Amino acid sequence: MIQVENLRKIYRLGSVDVPALRGVNLSVKEGEFVSIVGPSGCGKSTLLYVIGGLTAPTSGRVLLDGVDLGDLKEGQRTELRKQKIGFIFQRFNLLPTLTAFGNIALASDIAGTLNGTTRSEMNSVIQMLGLQDRLKHRPGELSGGEQQRVAIARAVVNRPKILLADEPTGNLDTENSEVVLNMLKELNHKFRQTILMITHNPEVATYSDRIVNMRDGHVLDH
Repeated sequence: MIQVENLRKIYRLGSVDVPALRGVNLSVKEGEFVSIVGPSGCGKSTLLYVIGGLTAPTSGRVLLDGVDLGDLKEGQRTELRKQKIGFIFQRFNLLPTLTAFGNIALASDIAGTLNGTTRSEMNSVIQMLGLQDRLKHRPGELSGGEQQRVAIARAVVNRPKILLADEPTGNLDTENSEVVLNMLKELNHKFRQTILMITHNPEVATYSDRIVNMRDGHVLDH
């Protein structure tokens, strides 16, 4: 489902080249839950953003479900992300003026135009994540754990084949972290979504099927 080949990413800071990825190779099978673990600054978030088509590599290539991102124009990459990828971020990235329901619906471009089938799919996700009593609340009225569950619902409501999670428990306490991680496992098992999770915490990584270690822009095992 995810194939990364000799991926390099170099940032230009003034007159200095700063390598973030140094020839990364990685393969993730369909339905697999993989964690990439490493210290801050090792390149793991850059790797996730390149895989998600949010930033372009300096060289190398990424294939998602057999599609080479390098062969796509920007509009095509945007459409691929919309159809096949769900993103979960550490800072939740919820719109503060919308309710929990509004944030979830907005991700599907269906706010105000829900049909029966789509509403049924959404309700299934909302029930799974325990959000049915919080739908009318805005992000500022929700706890951190609840906000992250809304962010997860937004990411998975379209049933994307690939879920990319960047430090999804980074802003949560231990109890809420466990809730979120168990939900990711349940989504992986129930819907067979391929999940790639970035974390600096080896304990968090144990919730996944496979752990990949990263250091200084290199994947140490893949």
